[in-house]
Amino acid sequence: VQLQAFGGGLVQAGGSLRLSCAASAGIFSSYTMAWFRQAPGKEREFAALITWSGGSIRYADSVKGRFTISRDNAKNTVYLQMDSLNPEDTAVYYCAARRPRDNRIHIGSPAYDYWGHGTLVTVSS
Repeated sequence: VQLQAFGGGLVQAGGSLRLSCAASAGIFSSYTMAWFRQAPGKEREFAALITWSGGSIRYADSVKGRFTISRDNAKNTVYLQMDSLNPEDTAVYYCAARRPRDNRIHIGSPAYDYWGHGTLVTVSS
């Protein structure tokens, strides 16, 4: 499975961006998809996830109410709509995919099997 994230860029505080992550495999629809982010000098952290059916969605507290994750299984694509951005959201954003193995929700990066190269989001104050 290859993942390609795009949609990052420079935005002013209070603005919005929508990230997209396209997957190469036809079995994308069975995978849990997640977004992680890594700010300069910090460790990679969980941002949001969506299970294969969209039945379960989770957000990090830091993005809850501002970010929205969604997926289109017909297009093998997962999205991250980011609103009310602030400078603390500046990071490289990575999409990740987890093969189906259990029914638990996983927010730790080691649980994910495939990673995209990341797209940079910069929020200016």
